[in-house]
Amino acid sequence: MNEELSFEEEMTRLEEIVTTLEKGNLLLEESFNLFKEGIEISKRLEKRLREVEGKITLLINESEEIDFQEEENDV
Repeated sequence: MNEELSFEEEMTRLEEIVTTLEKGNLLLEESFNLFKEGIEISKRLEKRLREVEGKITLLINESEEIDFQEEENDV
């Protein structure tokens, strides 16, 4: 799969995979391939969450620096 899906689309696909695996009516090879796809999706989602978390942390730190500088200028 080369086209990049949105975070939500990947979550939906992961949920579909989990639901299908939970039904347990697949051949071993099919189950393995779905499980493998689910692991790959899970890794991509985790990476995206870490990237967003890093951006949020950066924004918070920048915001705190601005507030601190404004406080210094007020004194």
